[in-house]
Amino acid sequence: MSTTHVSQSTTPAPEVQVAPAPTAAPRQLTGRLKVVLAVLLVAQFMLAVDFSILNVALPAIGDGLGFPLADLQWVATSFALAAAGFTLFFGRISDLVGRKRIFIAGLALLGLSSLVGGLATSPGILLAARVAQGLATAAATPAGLSLLTTAFPEGPLRQKALGINGALMSAGFTTGAVLGGVLTDLLSWRWAFFLNVPVALAVVLVAPVVIKEPAPAARPRLDLPGALTVTGGLLALVHGLTQAGEHGWTAPHSVVGLAVGAVLLAAFVVIERRVAQPLVPLTVLGRRNVAWGNVLGLLAFATETSLVYLLTLYLQKTLDFTPLAAGVTFGVLGVGTVLGGLVAPKAIARTSTLTALVGGGLLQAAATAALLFLGTTTGAALTLLLPATFLGGVGNMLVIVGFMVTATSGLPNAEQGLATGLASMSQQVGITMGTPIMSAVVTTGTAGATTAAAIHHGVTTAVAVNAALVLLGTALAAVFLRTRTPHGGTNA
Repeated sequence: MSTTHVSQSTTPAPEVQVAPAPTAAPRQLTGRLKVVLAVLLVAQFMLAVDFSILNVALPAIGDGLGFPLADLQWVATSFALAAAGFTLFFGRISDLVGRKRIFIAGLALLGLSSLVGGLATSPGILLAARVAQGLATAAATPAGLSLLTTAFPEGPLRQKALGINGALMSAGFTTGAVLGGVLTDLLSWRWAFFLNVPVALAVVLVAPVVIKEPAPAARPRLDLPGALTVTGGLLALVHGLTQAGEHGWTAPHSVVGLAVGAVLLAAFVVIERRVAQPLVPLTVLGRRNVAWGNVLGLLAFATETSLVYLLTLYLQKTLDFTPLAAGVTFGVLGVGTVLGGLVAPKAIARTSTLTALVGGGLLQAAATAALLFLGTTTGAALTLLLPATFLGGVGNMLVIVGFMVTATSGLPNAEQGLATGLASMSQQVGITMGTPIMSAVVTTGTAGATTAAAIHHGVTTAVAVNAALVLLGTALAAVFLRTRTPHGGTNA
């Protein structure tokens, strides 16, 4: 290792003070910016829906295509592996070859793979379509976010755009669960795929006209060794986590996957210290707002999306709800996330990003902890569950918007693809890892029993762990995102 690179990787990164928006920047959304925002938000909402729309439809897919029961989970896992494993890679690629190109190509691939999935006649074709959908998500999500952060100047306009984007992404996840049940019951599981096709086509036709992207001043080389190790590491890690959720943490596939993932990610760090043009410059990861912002984002997505899984178990296995009724119940959570996304930019503007992060975390933790008192009677349970999930959704969205603002602030436009790639990776790994972790906790809490009372006990135990993780994220924000002001005080 050369002396020069040791110096670059070991020197602490300077504290980042977010500069105010330039005076020349627009303070209101212009007509063109509104159209750009609409195009990007429609795409991000559709991508978020894809994470959950097939969950309720899995049994129907298994019956329709002859999936063995043991292999049915691969419909979700194949998508998660591709989406989480390749996000950072495509995020950096968008910086090199153009975010607009990657965004449009990703949406085109999503539309094509959705059409193939809807027409699938065998498990193999369906799984290939799901992998392609995951790759499309890995390409389009960070590219779309970086187009958003570069189109809107840092400050209130960007905070507003990120707030609406976060609200729609969270609402999309909830909408997917509801929509999947409705489409499967009324039409066919195939419409969960077909729904993407016209939306993707519309975005692909409109985006080239309305989205403008200046040519980069320079195009650095792609760090291929870094790309291979981080992608392989994330794939192994996500595979290990999904296997742990299915078969337990001590199962051979779980242990091997997690171990291989850890080794490859460690190798990635070593490679990034040595190469001249790293995929992820360690000076960027050394920035407090980037590093801790992404930790908070990972925890925020892991806790709230896995809570949906826990409450699905509770509603169906303890209260005997149908899948459709359980999905509709989460509509209240969706309303909470939309409201939280609209409130978050205003809260950040009036107070600070740190205040929104900590306040949202405390609200989410309190709402989650309230679910510890859920009983086994439907009326009483819904009286507590509906307001708790609503308030939890508001709090979670305050955290998510705060995380996105934190993790993408203080960076030049040339690094926004990297920043949004890291943020998207945190989001998707969080979504992927939350459910297996909570599933393992439920399994431990039920001790192998499948009665309604045992499921209730297991879910309650996992809810306690979930609330503790939210509090952990809140504490980390309070401690590590406080920066010194010129007058000796602290702020976000």
